Amino acid sequence: VQLQASGGGLVQAGGSLRLSCVASGRTFSNYALAWFRQAPGKEREFVAAIRWSGASRYYADSVKGRFTISRDNAKNIVDLQMNSLKPEDTAVYYCAAYVLGKEGSWDSNYPNRDEYDYWGQGTLVTVSS
Repeated sequence: VQLQASGGGLVQAGGSLRLSCVASGRTFSNYALAWFRQAPGKEREFVAAIRWSGASRYYADSVKGRFTISRDNAKNIVDLQMNSLKPEDTAVYYCAAYVLGKEGSWDSNYPNRDEYDYWGQGTLVTVSS
């Protein structure tokens, strides 16, 4: 499985960015995809996640109402639309894939970075005040 993230950049507070994660190497019907982020000096934290079927989506409280996760099954892309960006959103953003059906429930495990099986490289988002 390969995950390729893109779309990061520099934006002013209040602006928007759209991150994309292209997934390849597997049929992803049995996967969930997520975005995590890591700010300097901080641990990697959960941002948003979606089942490949689209049946479930979850968001961190800090981004609810501002960020939207979506997927394009035909193109194997998971996007993160980020609106009303704040300086505290500045971080390296990573996409990750979770294999469904293994022990444990993704609907319980989705925010736990240690449960994800594959990771892409990060893309840097910088929000200036």
